[in-house]
Formats: sequence, C-alpha cells, structure tokens
Amino acid sequence: MGKVKWGVLGVAKIAVEKVIPAMQQGEASHIAAIASRDPGKARAAADKLGIERAFGSYEALLADDEIEAIYNPLPNELHVPWTLRALAAGKHVLCEKPIALDAEEANSLIEARDRSGKLVAEAFMVRFHPQWRRAKELVATGAVGDLRAIQTFFSYRLLDPENVRNRPPGGGGLYDIGCYAILSARHIFGAEPTRVAATIDHDPNFRTDRLAGAILEFPGGRLSTFTIGTQMSAHQRVTIVGEAGRIEIMIPFNAPPDRPTEIAIDTGADLFGGGRRVEQFPVCDQYTLQGDAFSRAIINATPRSNSRSRTRF
Repeated sequence: MGKVKWGVLGVAKIAVEKVIPAMQQGEASHIAAIASRDPGKARAAADKLGIERAFGSYEALLADDEIEAIYNPLPNELHVPWTLRALAAGKHVLCEKPIALDAEEANSLIEARDRSGKLVAEAFMVRFHPQWRRAKELVATGAVGDLRAIQTFFSYRLLDPENVRNRPPGGGGLYDIGCYAILSARHIFGAEPTRVAATIDHDPNFRTDRLAGAILEFPGGRLSTFTIGTQMSAHQRVTIVGEAGRIEIMIPFNAPPDRPTEIAIDTGADLFGGGRRVEQFPVCDQYTLQGDAFSRAIINATPRSNSRSRTRF
C-alpha cells in the first residue's frame, strides 16, 4: 500500500518539532513538501527534516498536483481561510485545533467539504492514543457503571506577549486548550452538550482569555466541568466518574512519545485507593497514529458516520 503524499502549510513549532517527525515514522504518511511565506525558512525546515520539496508560498504548495493532503498548523485565525483554499485545490486537509473560530466558519468548511468531496479533520490527536481508546472502552463496557460526570483541568504558564497564543483574534486559553476539555466530554459521552454556563477572565494587556471555567450539560442529566488557564502552573488531568467508579487519565493531552502512559480505574471502595488499579500503555506517538489514521481514511475512502463527524474525523 502506497503512502499518502502530504504538504505542510507553514513552519509552526508544533509542526516542525512534533507532528512532522511523528508522521515521518508512520506507515501510511509521507511528508513530501513544506511551504512558508519566507522561502529561507521553508528550505531550512525541509533540510532539517529531510523533506524533498520546499515552497516559498502556500499557493505554490497547493498548486503541486502530487500533494494529496495538507496539514494546516497555521495560527488559529488562518485555519479556515487556508483550509478552504486547500479544499478548492482538491486536497484533503488535517487542520490543527480549533478547526474554526465560530459556528459560521465551521459551517463554511462543511459546505466546502461537501462540494469538494475531500476529507477534512480537526487534529485532536488524543482520540488516537491507546489510553483514550481504553478509557472510552471501559466506559462503554460499564466499568464505572452509569456515566455521570467528566472533570477536566488543563493549564500552563505563558507570559510572552509576542507568542501567537497571547494575541487576538485567534489567541487565548479557550481556543488553545479549552477545546480539548470540550472534545473530551463530547468524545466520552458520545453526545453534544445541550446547555453551557461559563465564566472567563481576560488579560487586560493581551486582550485574550487567560482563565475560564464552564459547566456543560449533556443529555440524560450528565455534566462536564472544566477549568483552563494560561497563566498558572502547568497541570492537566481528566476524571471520568460513574455511579460505580471513576477513571483518571494522568497526562490526557500532552501524552509523552518517549515513555509509557497510565490511567487509573478506581471503584471508590474507600478514599485511600483501596479500589484503585492502574493500567499502563506502551510507548507510542499519538501524532503518528493520527497521521496514519487520516492517511488510511484517504487510501480506503473510509466513509464518515454522519455529516458532522466528518469534519471532526
């Protein structure tokens, strides 16, 4: 089976340090080209990563007929514009999260996807990590009884005013990491929230949100709560709670690619861990798994289950 030929828009840090090296280890993905508005940056990244073609513009990359799929790690406000252009050029697109900044933008992607007949996916790599697949399996098989609540905490400390995460219109904690908390609940519950209540604190200088919390109500009287922050000590944890136990994902989002990961299953027998057991997962790279899953969907023309899920992969 041949590999899908990928092109990368831009030389973002996440692309050159994490996603590209991981996809290059995949069985179904081949990074064939990279582009930057600065030809020198494109060539330097290509040389460093062993990519054969470098382009001095995004347009030139999209015009390359050999490229089948595009990875879009551009700043958040450029996700939709360049994903639309990639679709119009006949490319499949894996776009970094958040795939859009609002519902109107998301709807424009759905319409463009349907016109083009190409696949569009939001790059939530966590769904392909074995620890998340196991957590979802445990919930589905009743390991925690009737699922009732999900609690997520995700924070880091970033005070650089020049960092794209601290600059509007696409910066801020909700766009950067709040989307993970929302994805976690939708993924595990297998449903969409019906009501949301939230509170947000903005940095007066950056004009982006730095602390946010929310309660999401899901069908069946189930709740998801989350707190995210960009100016606090680094921490992340997801707790999935049912009537007969809970599951804790220790490093849910930035799962390390060089060491095993763990989840804990606790029956709640006591408050001292008497009903707790730990499952460990072998070393893997969730970006490799994500890239190969999308590539195989292209190769096999894998149908999506419904219109909305196609944009989320």
